[in-house]
Amino acid sequence: MRDWLIHIKRGEYASLQTQIREALVSAILDRQLDQQEPIPSTRKMAKSLGVSRNTVVLAYQGLLDDGYLLARQRSGYFVADKALEDHVAKPRVSKAPAKAKPQGLDWERLVKKHPSHQENVVKPRNWQDYPFPFIYGQVDHTLFPLAEWRDCTRQALGKKWLGDWTNDATAADDPLLVEQIRRRILPRRGIMASDDEILVTLGAQNAIYLITSLLVSPETQVAMEEPGYPDMRNIFQLHTPQVKLAPVDQAGLMAGPALEGANIVYATPSHQFPTTVTMPLERRMALLKKASENNFIIIEDDYEFETNYVNEPCPALKSLDDEGRVIYVGSLSKTLFPGLRLGFMVGPKDFIREARALRRYMVRHAPSNNQRTAALFLSLGHHDALIRKLHKAYRTRWEIMADSLARHLPSSTRIPSFGGTSFWVKGPSKLDADALAETAQGKGILINPGRICFGAENAPRNYFRLAFSSIDEKKIEPGIKQLADLIKHSS
Repeated sequence: MRDWLIHIKRGEYASLQTQIREALVSAILDRQLDQQEPIPSTRKMAKSLGVSRNTVVLAYQGLLDDGYLLARQRSGYFVADKALEDHVAKPRVSKAPAKAKPQGLDWERLVKKHPSHQENVVKPRNWQDYPFPFIYGQVDHTLFPLAEWRDCTRQALGKKWLGDWTNDATAADDPLLVEQIRRRILPRRGIMASDDEILVTLGAQNAIYLITSLLVSPETQVAMEEPGYPDMRNIFQLHTPQVKLAPVDQAGLMAGPALEGANIVYATPSHQFPTTVTMPLERRMALLKKASENNFIIIEDDYEFETNYVNEPCPALKSLDDEGRVIYVGSLSKTLFPGLRLGFMVGPKDFIREARALRRYMVRHAPSNNQRTAALFLSLGHHDALIRKLHKAYRTRWEIMADSLARHLPSSTRIPSFGGTSFWVKGPSKLDADALAETAQGKGILINPGRICFGAENAPRNYFRLAFSSIDEKKIEPGIKQLADLIKHSS
């Protein structure tokens, strides 16, 4: 029996019987009631509304007569097919003087921050339906070890771990996952940390928001890369109007005058977003020296730390930090799958304590079953095997895309020395990459326009990003060729 509530107002101009009929008709015409399930019985409806059963019986009888309902013996009342096919008018109700409609609240004024007003990266939900999805942040499902993940899920759901993930952990993380992050992931980046210096988050995005919420006030001066991660710029701007844009060159973020006066600096040294350049060791040491001299904190976003398959790994900025000035942010979603929403941060234990307390107020903790499944996936070696598989596939696609761009869009890009999953492309000076993206989408080609990565008002419009993490290697060259033809005809 359907549990369905309606609301009636005693003392209104319309009778109780009429209000019941109107509510049911609206629900029927709006297709809110499933035709396969009976609506509440007259007895149950009367009890729910606190009215006599006769009132409900008369309302139902009127709807039966009007063709909105049908009665099935011993089964109850159901929505009639004819009511939906004909969309018949609502039953006539007794007329009464029109009442003034209540004035709605001015939510535009009441809401203190307006994140919906900010410009964000837009990706089609149905990106898998496009033949050439060169969009960033998605995965190729054929590369994921589904059987191994399913086995870890089965183990996590077993009786052995039942109490670990069904209980409310309040603000605690899964100890097995924290151990795996500390022992398996962080050492590959040169980072040594204790358990109380690690916090599991709902992806790197959640980590960044927690950090910003704790460290940034309207008076705080922050600096970030230009071009840079647009979500970071938006998050900063929700907290402070003082956002400085620091230029990026072939060695990443420049430790120059733009950092003067900053309290917080955001950087992506391993694989700069979106240009893909890698900050060399000398620049990293210069940035840390600048942080010490100017007394600022660095947020290191190592968003693609597991996709270095070209050069020897460069130590994370956090691993070189002797003063505790760097807060490191990592993500498991880039190697596993984006929908998992698991990430982590590493920082001084005093800061992690506050971040844990703030996370408790927001989400308490990441889903415990996901944490335990990911922990088992790491501990059994499946994650390492997946990384090796991804490196092999990405290396092949990286080479194909580099050759294709050199052939069809020569001198348009610098080949990423880190590897990663994307190329930053500079089109002809008169190219509008936003318009190109719209035209290309109509041809089945998805790209990420680059203008949104710039915070300056007069941002260049001829840059765009091409990712290869979710596209079949056989489609890369044909897709680049078609895109190059579109660029040629648009210039």
